[in-house]
Amino acid sequence: MVFANGVEAIYWNPAGLGRMSRGVEGMVSSMTYMADINIVYGALGFSAGEFGSLGFSVKSVNFGNIPVTTTLFPDGTGENYSPTYITLGATYANAITDRISVGFTANLVTERIMSLSATGIAFNFGIQYANLGIQGLNLGVAVKNIGANMQYGGSNLQVQAQANDALRGTQNYLIQAAASEMPSNLEIGLGYTRKFDEKNSATLGAIFRNNNYQEDEYSVGGEYSFADLFFVRGGYVFAPQVTNDAAGAKGYIFDYTLGAGLHYDVGGVDLGFDYAYRHMKYFDGNNVITLRVGF
Repeated sequence: MVFANGVEAIYWNPAGLGRMSRGVEGMVSSMTYMADINIVYGALGFSAGEFGSLGFSVKSVNFGNIPVTTTLFPDGTGENYSPTYITLGATYANAITDRISVGFTANLVTERIMSLSATGIAFNFGIQYANLGIQGLNLGVAVKNIGANMQYGGSNLQVQAQANDALRGTQNYLIQAAASEMPSNLEIGLGYTRKFDEKNSATLGAIFRNNNYQEDEYSVGGEYSFADLFFVRGGYVFAPQVTNDAAGAKGYIFDYTLGAGLHYDVGGVDLGFDYAYRHMKYFDGNNVITLRVGF
């Protein structure tokens, strides 16, 4: 979030898109989440000279096939359904000085579960400040998913019931779903990069994240870079305000992260590969694979 630049910054902090190193950059990322859920993310970024940079992104959540159950068939009707969650984004960013860059993203959020659907608009805003009084010390701030409430509607909200007066037969009634807030959050990050020589450098960073649906989160991490070619990373995320559940287990399920990456220029084409692992309590860990290319 603090050091992200180019097309990958669209997801973390849109301000970083204003510091693209190539005229065109693209990336695709795939993450295995909990309970057989997979998340695919892709983005394209274009440098528009003094005007700034433009980016486009798409994120899709795949839940797999889920059995249809009803009150009459609690073990399943034999049918399956698969929810569709897609977010389309358009980003603008610009480096307004050699140290400060700003950016924002407009996201179209669509969700569908069987015949139920909801649509909403959300916005992300970000700023990055490089060399904050000290060479290598960077600050980043991002506000994400600020938008109107989303509300589901569709024929699956119709139920058959009989009025209490019993003077009418069974009729169809429409249930009105409650509107829900976007999962917005505020992120503030600070990081420092130290170059030991022409080939070796290390980065340390910390992020505070305030969420409207859960307790505050804190992340710390570090990265070692060799010749801007090979990278290894590690981090830890925690939420000290989260309490234990009734069984005495900690309610927060994330903790340490690990990762590695490669970066290489092939005939003027900038190529990057990253792998990340996030450990989860009670579930299999998350695996994230990312490919990047720049021209």
